[in-house]
Order: sequence, then C-alpha cells, then structure tokens
Amino acid sequence: MLEKLSDKSNFKRFPKPVLLVIMDGVGYGRFAEGDAVRSALTPNLDWLHEHCPATSLQAHGTAVGLPSDEDMGNSEVGHNAIGAGRVVAQGAKLVNQSIADGSIFERDTWRDLADNCRSHDSTMHFIGLFSDGNVHSNIAHLRAMLERAAEEQVGRARIHILLDGRDVGETSALEYVDPFEEFLRELNGAKGTDYRIASGGGRMYITMDRYGANWQMVERGWNTHVHGQGPQFAGAREAIEKLRAESGAIDQDLGNFVIAENGEPIGRIQDHDSVIFFNYRGDRALEITAAFEQDEFPHFDRGQRPHVAYAGMMEYDGDLGVPKKYLVAPPTIEKTVGQYLCASGVRSLAISETQKFGHVTYFYNGNNSGKIDPDLEEYVEVGSDRVPFEQRPWMKAAEITDRVIEAVSGGDFDFIRLNYPNGDMVGHTGVYQAAQIAVETVDLCLGRLRKAVEKVGGVMVVSADHGNADDMYEHDKNGGVKHENGVIKVKTAHSVNPVPCLIFDPGFQGEYRRELRQGLGISSLAATCIELLGFEPPKDYDPSVLQWENN
Repeated sequence: MLEKLSDKSNFKRFPKPVLLVIMDGVGYGRFAEGDAVRSALTPNLDWLHEHCPATSLQAHGTAVGLPSDEDMGNSEVGHNAIGAGRVVAQGAKLVNQSIADGSIFERDTWRDLADNCRSHDSTMHFIGLFSDGNVHSNIAHLRAMLERAAEEQVGRARIHILLDGRDVGETSALEYVDPFEEFLRELNGAKGTDYRIASGGGRMYITMDRYGANWQMVERGWNTHVHGQGPQFAGAREAIEKLRAESGAIDQDLGNFVIAENGEPIGRIQDHDSVIFFNYRGDRALEITAAFEQDEFPHFDRGQRPHVAYAGMMEYDGDLGVPKKYLVAPPTIEKTVGQYLCASGVRSLAISETQKFGHVTYFYNGNNSGKIDPDLEEYVEVGSDRVPFEQRPWMKAAEITDRVIEAVSGGDFDFIRLNYPNGDMVGHTGVYQAAQIAVETVDLCLGRLRKAVEKVGGVMVVSADHGNADDMYEHDKNGGVKHENGVIKVKTAHSVNPVPCLIFDPGFQGEYRRELRQGLGISSLAATCIELLGFEPPKDYDPSVLQWENN
C-alpha cells in the first residue's frame, strides 16, 4: 500500500463528492462539417463552457504514450493515462521497441512457439486485427513476425484476418489485403515457405467481442478460424468483394469467410499447431484467449478443442495472468490514482455500462482487475443493450446518471468516476444522426448531474478520453469533405482532436485561478481531481490544470 497523500496547504474546503465525468468520444472538432458534437443541441455543455473554468487537453499520440502524434488515442490508453496520472509507454510503442531491438524473438514465448512448429512439422497461426490503425494492432508487427518465422524455418503459417473499418477507413480492407498478398508471395518465393491467409471477417461480427457483451461473436470466430466453418472462397479479395456486394456492410460488420481449395479449408487450427493472437490491446483479446486456454468453458460449445501452443502479443490481464504466454511484457503501471486514494481513505465509486465498464476499472487501475480496497470502493456495471448502437444511441446513459445522482445525494462517496460511452460507440457506427442523438443524450445527463452536484456542494470535472463524434466525415488536407461515388465518405475511427476539461465548482471561493493551464494532456486529470479532493498530488504526476492563488 502506498503512503497516504498529504493534505493540500491552504485548502480546507473538502467538497463531497468530486465527480470525474468522461464523455467518451467527445472532442473539440476542427471542422464544422461532420462534427456531430458541434451540430448537436447541447445547452448544458454550452452552459458549462460559458460559466466554468475550461481548457482543452491532448488525448492522442505522445500525450497518451503512443509512438507519434499521428497516432489516434483510444479508450484504453486514455483511461490508463487518466488513472496513472502520467504518460506511460503503451502497447504499440512497446511492441515497436521489442521488434526493433529483437527482444520479442529472444523471449521464451516466441522460441517455444517456433520450436513447437518445427518439432511437430505443424502450422503457426496468426489471428488479429488486420490494419495499421495502431489501436488494437499493427499489420507491420504481423509482417515482422512472419519474416522472422521464415528465417527460423517455420515452414507453414496461416493468417486469420479480422477486418477493421473502424480505426481506419470503413471500406479500406483491400488496401491492406492486396499488398499483403504480394508480401506473402515474395516471402514464399524467397524462403520456400507456405504462408497464406486462411480465414477472416469483420471485427464487429467475429472474434473481437469484449466484456462478455456478445459471446456469439467469439463463437463465430472460433468456428471460422479453428474449424474452418463458413462461406468458402478462393481468396480474401474474392471473399471481401462478394460479401460486400451481398450485404452492403462496411468492413467491421462484414461476414465471416474461409479460404478453401477443392472444398477443404486451408487453415484449420489443429493439434500441435502454434497460435498467436497479435492484438496488443487487451479488452477485445480476453474472450478468444479464454476459448483457447480455459478447460472449463461455459460460453459456447467449442467442439473438438485442439491442443495448441497459444500466446498473445501482450499480457491482457495482469491479475488473472491472461494469457499464460505472451510475446511482449505490458506496461507496468503502478502508483495509480486509485491506489493513492485508497491509501488515503477516500471512498470511491466507479460506474459505466458494460461497453466501458472495464475502462473505469481495469484500465483506470493500470491494467489490473479487481478492487484495490473493497472496503473503500464500489464498482457498478450497468448492462449494455445488445442492439446496434445506431438504433439506440441513448444507450444506458440515463441509468448511469440515476445511480450517480443517488450516490451523490447519499453522501457515501468522496470520489465518483463515470463514463458515458455514447459519443464513442455510436460515433463508430458512422451514422451521423445517431451520433448527434448520442451527444445530446450525454448533454441531458450532464444537466441532471450538475443539479445534483450543486445541491450537495460537490465538484464536477467534465472531460473525455479521446474524440470521435466530433469528426464523423473524412476530410482532405484542406478541410474539405471527401466523397466516394458522389457520397460523403464516413469516418468511423477516433479523431486526433483535443478534448474538453471543464470544472464545475459551485462552492468556488477563489482558491485557484479561473484560467486553467493550457497545453496539457488527459493524464493531468489525475492531479486535478486529487487537488480538488484536498490533497497534494504525487511529485511524479503530470501537473494539474488548476493554478492555485497561493502557489
């Protein structure tokens, strides 16, 4: 247990509670056209901007531990940064470093998987998100592993591709498939290997479910990758083109497919094979990992479960030790806000619906499951609806708000952190009207929270983990909206826009300046909340947005 935080000098007022409200996917857009936040009716958010201290925070790139400022932020690294109070090198950066210095291939995990294939003359399988979106994975990592496998005389590999269309262009799959097929042809020709794409499908249709929201996705992926069950095609390009023509679906929603020759799948996963799930982000990797690793598995009938050597790109859950083997060690995030507050006796509530529950708990707590101190913490998960988000863009925001207002009024908590997923999850659908409604839903909830906080004399910090709904259209370098066949090109990925930081403090007595610090990242939310709770932030935390009159 960490040492207790010291009291903040000359700040005797201790408001109860301090709320940290994360408007997931709500940023400050650069372009009016395509900005569903700007075009939404948001009287409560507008009021906060007009009457409260405000600044903007960076929520992407190096500000959240990603390799470069061209990399979009995401909810996982965002909540890591918010909970850590400082910038921590994240998945993509760690994997990049380990590939660059070769350490990924020197670890026992890689050696064991490669040795397994050589000793059994078996196949090395790679499953993961097939793009360079740098949120869950990067196709460059896959290429590097295949090149190394070929050098180490692993003769046969099969790749099971999960189409993106979410962190990259919504119909960009062939921009990745065609060059990759050429890469495989060249590698096979130079090394005499047999490396081929074996199966695939959209990331929101197979394999990549999270938080137990829809195990049927994982079951479809398991049957596709492992058993070779699904519509058969001669190649990935043919599969994508025909499935698009039949369904009209964008990449993330495209159906599953199996590559076959003479009616036989070319890439079933069988006994003694090696399997690498090459996503480095944990939330959408845990369920498929469980299907491979757990002996007792109640979620669906796996059929004949092959005995394989399995590994993830990274450790997805440090507390649970999942997966058992991984290629790159995850960031070790210690001294989190949650740990400090528990050491200081602060009573905390964390709440969201299923889609983001893990973000205000697991990711916020430094990639660790479970409570830090059950006597001081309560975690509330509101079950998400299992319907397409564009059909119900209000999601569970009202239910979250009901529970938070109850907690504020009851006085049982000093610190409450909550996440409204609407701007992000609905933004990912690309449906503009739905995204507007999502933002307006969150705005209504902010108005309700404001009244509850004002009634008890608390403080509300309103921010976000990254943008999304603020940038719903693709733009060219001059800011013009892109079109394809006369139709606006929809953007389903996160934005690289800054996010709000608003301080609603009805009991304000001039302790700090109304002008907040500029040029900070979302990691500064930690020190901000710690100060508003009446404590001095740890010295290694990024600075608070507050500028104190006595400093």
